[in-house]
Amino acid sequence: MILALVVVTALGFDFTNGFHDTANAMATSIATNALRPKVAVLLSGILNLIGAFLSVEVALTVTNAVVKIQNSNGTPKPELLSNGGTALLLIVLAGLVGGIVWNLLTWLLGLPSSSSHALFGGLIGATIAGLGWAGVNWNGDGSKLDGVIGKVILPAIMSPVIAGVVAAAGTWLIYRVTVGVAARFTDNGFRWGQIGSASLVSLAHGTNDAQKTMGVITLALIAAGDWTDTKNIPLWVKIACALAIALGTYLGGWRIIRTLGKGLVEIAPPQGLAAESASAAVILASSHLGFALSTTHVATGSILGTGVGRPGAEVRWRVAGRLVAAWLITLPAAGVVGAVMWWIGHLIGGVAGAIVVFLILLALAGFMYLRSRRTPVDHNNVNDEWDGELVDETPVPAGKAS
Repeated sequence: MILALVVVTALGFDFTNGFHDTANAMATSIATNALRPKVAVLLSGILNLIGAFLSVEVALTVTNAVVKIQNSNGTPKPELLSNGGTALLLIVLAGLVGGIVWNLLTWLLGLPSSSSHALFGGLIGATIAGLGWAGVNWNGDGSKLDGVIGKVILPAIMSPVIAGVVAAAGTWLIYRVTVGVAARFTDNGFRWGQIGSASLVSLAHGTNDAQKTMGVITLALIAAGDWTDTKNIPLWVKIACALAIALGTYLGGWRIIRTLGKGLVEIAPPQGLAAESASAAVILASSHLGFALSTTHVATGSILGTGVGRPGAEVRWRVAGRLVAAWLITLPAAGVVGAVMWWIGHLIGGVAGAIVVFLILLALAGFMYLRSRRTPVDHNNVNDEWDGELVDETPVPAGKAS
């Protein structure tokens, strides 16, 4: 029963990950009218589905890099895996709830925070609550940068900077090459280029983010004794996670698409192409290396980079500052929720505790969905002029959204 709750909750996280991160690939293409909004999310969903099957490196990172499920001699920890793996399953369930709650809260506010760090934060918080600080695999085997520090925290710091620098250089070069050429002759070409680059980002997102949930479900299967191989992922897990993130992507996280597409920089087609190309390059390279980075950080860094690289462009640093603040508190905030959920589940105990945690998740998710209907954003109004505020702070004009 607990394993079933964990799998359902994990797929729920994967679904929220999809609509939370649609903006990473498609916000700039929608903002520049390279793609119609509904076409953009359909294309992104299909490519996320395909990308999920291209690699398992990130999934294995999630399975092995957060919770220490083995002793130093490589044998499984009996306190985690005994009694049907109840202890480890509760940690995973509580961590997933922490990630989903933070995903939904930032979606409600239109903040493009990291789904990846929400997941890792929830898992780390639940692990610390259940096993203490030593239960977290902070630095792998100590011989190299591995574990949470090397595979999660360092990429989180470096990836947006690298993506921003690449995007700024690409934007500057594009405008240097096309200087003196009328925008009406270049913009259509760059819009076609955006379709290709946005598609590549969607494919890259599938190779990185869908695998995180694969890793979590595999960890749960190991806990329950239904899987023993820490180097491979079950096929049904791959298929289920690919479908969940694709469906979430197709739903379209319009609130976050609006912030990334309209709130940071007024994006022209050349900037959109530069941003998406930089994002795709960084995400694909990181997926190959097994780094569970945040595609949100990469995409946001790329968009800001295009504002820096384009002469005379306006960058809304106030909005950017609020996004960075959200990034900084994502891990600890999701960690606190994960720890509280573990405490509640542990206090009640057994299957009843897991059910209560799951019901709390449903209640919080329902509340945030109903709250979002007060300021609806969809494909009809996602490209409206930016009013200077995040989505949930200013009511959308009547008739602008269905």
